[in-house]
Amino acid sequence: MESVRDDDADQVDLDQLRGDRQTQHDVLEALAECANHRVWFAAFAQPYLGEHPIEIGSGFGDYAKQWIPLVDKFTATEADPALLPSLEAEMASFANVEVSLLLLPTRERADHSSLIAYNVLEHIDDHVGALESMARLVRPEGHIILVCPAFPFAMSPVDIATGHVRRYTRRSMSKALTDAGLDIVDVRYANSLGLICYYAFTSVLKRQPKIGGTISFYDRLLVPVVRFLERIVGRPPFGQSVVAIARVREEPDSADEK
Repeated sequence: MESVRDDDADQVDLDQLRGDRQTQHDVLEALAECANHRVWFAAFAQPYLGEHPIEIGSGFGDYAKQWIPLVDKFTATEADPALLPSLEAEMASFANVEVSLLLLPTRERADHSSLIAYNVLEHIDDHVGALESMARLVRPEGHIILVCPAFPFAMSPVDIATGHVRRYTRRSMSKALTDAGLDIVDVRYANSLGLICYYAFTSVLKRQPKIGGTISFYDRLLVPVVRFLERIVGRPPFGQSVVAIARVREEPDSADEK
């Protein structure tokens, strides 16, 4: 495992990292227990990974561990310097993984085969600028795979505490992708029952996900059923998450620009 700290690493503007750090940590720990949900959602990205994907906002590296065995090389990134040591420790046993500090939007450029950002874009004020930054990290015709929380009505105290500035619909996600100059491959909802449970739990009951709580019960008993039904029935009309696949356009030739 290689760790990279770029020249701007010590200059990350912590004011851009929204939300309560302890709440974010608690939610990440609770989500780390959700193995069924993680395997389900990791599969959305698998057809598009290529040989060297980059993940934005890797957190504790739980999703990364699903993809690392499938690729030649993997780059895991985190925006919060406080989380970087934990991510480095989790990735230390993987020889084909590079870990770096990265905050979007960024001017960096790279040639990754794809980019994955799960539950990241909703934290960023300038989400179109963030998407444009993502595109600069991926080679032309490579893919960007996003998962974001769905439906503004479900914005809860947990969303606010974890630093969310928006929740998406298929329409608003499609507009953001188009405004960023990306080609839309697919935009869909996933985890239909999860939206209902999340709204009831966080907005009605005013509860927060925690280790060993209701979220673990939902993952063990209900996620396999919901996943099976959505595979059989097809695209649900609503869901807890918006899943988006976009393609980076070919850069215009200099001759075409004249």
